[in-house]
Amino acid sequence: MKSVVFFNNKGGVGKTTLACNVGAALAGLLKQRVLLVDCDPQCNSTQLVVDEDTCSRLYWDADAKSATTVMSVLQPIQDGDASISKNATPLLGSKNRFGIDILPGHPRLSVVEDKLSLAWGETIAGDIGGIRKTNWCLYLCRELQDRYDVILFDVGPSLGSLNRTVLLGADYFVTPMGSDIFSIVGVRNIAEWLKQWLDLYDAGVLACERRHPKALEQYNLVRNLAIRRGFAGYTVQQYIAKSIKGERRPTLAFDQILQQMPTEMAGRLGEFAVDKIDAAALKLGDVPNMYSLVPLAQSAHAPILDLSGGDGIRGSGYKQVEKYAKIIDTVARALARNIGIGGKA
Repeated sequence: MKSVVFFNNKGGVGKTTLACNVGAALAGLLKQRVLLVDCDPQCNSTQLVVDEDTCSRLYWDADAKSATTVMSVLQPIQDGDASISKNATPLLGSKNRFGIDILPGHPRLSVVEDKLSLAWGETIAGDIGGIRKTNWCLYLCRELQDRYDVILFDVGPSLGSLNRTVLLGADYFVTPMGSDIFSIVGVRNIAEWLKQWLDLYDAGVLACERRHPKALEQYNLVRNLAIRRGFAGYTVQQYIAKSIKGERRPTLAFDQILQQMPTEMAGRLGEFAVDKIDAAALKLGDVPNMYSLVPLAQSAHAPILDLSGGDGIRGSGYKQVEKYAKIIDTVARALARNIGIGGKA
């Protein structure tokens, strides 16, 4: 089983749309067993995949406390324990149009940030309890590894403690990029902070081993985190174009950014790249801006590649859907190649 985080410190780059649609492609085209875990307190992935009636049962009805969300998994940590709940029951893909299971997010995830921040301080100090809390994502993946081929994590655009634990606990990460300087600045932030986090984690583990010999083995914790060589690629959102004598051309600003992007990605995140993956293979594809198709997909709770006339597609919209389906197919297959999962299609 492989786990992948879709993450960029810069918001507005189509991360959630990409994560959900790539998940649908991995499940539908490559026949992978896919779980999507929504770790964003805004719950955008959950709102895209899950219909309104199910959301009402999850968050509004009287029995909502018994429903499984990511908050349910983390509740023991919020209550002061060092472990997670082992009773995670994702919503089944047979109940949604994406064909992927989902562990819904929860607005209360922002409350756990304080607990995980404190746990990070304990981790750095070599406290075994802090290291266990920081590794909650790793524990979750292990609990579910026999049920899935791929677990995808969607996280918010921050470098906070919740996202840090998800990144450190996963195998790989993908960075969706926009065609703007702020996406590049976001990547620079990721590179700087990820290196710092890994260095601090390593120091904490060494301190723990000195203070608590064999504690890591007792709690089945790892010394070397997989994410150290986990950069599996990036996508670039479609450029802004303008008409010049009737011809659509990219703006000069985008053209400059586009030329710099491979160098920036290789220079900033290359040290974290998956072993034996060259710089060219890290670019998973260019993703177009879908404009009106996004709200249609949100209303239908469907992947863009599955939208039809019944969902409100008209005229040129069919060609847009077909174009997007081909692009997502390319991105999904490139990601599968980079993380070493085999298509069964």
